[in-house]
Amino acid sequence: MAQPEETVDAKANSILQELSKKTKAFKLIKAQFSVVIYGKDKKPTDNQKGSLVVKGGKYKLELKTQTVISDSTTMWTYLKDANEVQINNVDHNSDKGTISPTNIFTIYEKGFKSHFDKEETDKGITVEVIDLYPKHPEKEKYHTLILVIDKNKNQIISVTALMKDGTMVTYTVDSLDTDSAIPAGFFSFNPKDYPGIDVEDLRE
Repeated sequence: MAQPEETVDAKANSILQELSKKTKAFKLIKAQFSVVIYGKDKKPTDNQKGSLVVKGGKYKLELKTQTVISDSTTMWTYLKDANEVQINNVDHNSDKGTISPTNIFTIYEKGFKSHFDKEETDKGITVEVIDLYPKHPEKEKYHTLILVIDKNKNQIISVTALMKDGTMVTYTVDSLDTDSAIPAGFFSFNPKDYPGIDVEDLRE
C-alpha cells in the first residue's frame, strides 16, 4: 500500500509565504542584530552585536572582529585584528542551509519542512512561532530552527538554531530599517584604505 503523503502545515506555509513576499519587496534591508551562543547547560557562552546591510545579492556584515562584504561576485573578509583581507569568489551553491546573519531573512524559503507551533504575546508584541526542520538533516549541524515573527509587522524577530550537540544559537533582530540610502561603492572593499594591510587573494 502506498504511504500517505507528508502532511503539509498550511498555516505555517501561509505565514512564511506572506513573510517572504514582504521581505522581497524591500529594496534594501539594514539591520542591527545580536548573536547569543548557549552551551549545553543553556547558559550563554558568547554574546556579540553586529550590523547588516542587504540589497539583492549584495551585503555588508559588520562584526566586532571582522567585516564581510559581497558584491554578489566577490567576497571580502576583513580580519580587523590582523589587518588582513581574504578575497574569494562567491559560491552561490555552498552553505545553503547554514544559518548566519546574512541569510536570517531568507533561510526559511527553501529546504525545510515547517510546523506552526504557537501564537503568543512577548513583551507586548503578538508573535507567531514556527519550527523549521531541514529536509536533509544529515547535511546540517542543527536539527531545528525556531522562527519568531512579529505578527502585526510581518517581520522576523529572531531565529534560533538548536544544534545537534545540545548547544543553541539565537540571532535576534534589534532594529530594522528599509528606507536608508547607501553611498556608491558601499558593497566593495578597497585595500588602499587600510595602510599595511595583508591581502590574501584566494580566487581561482
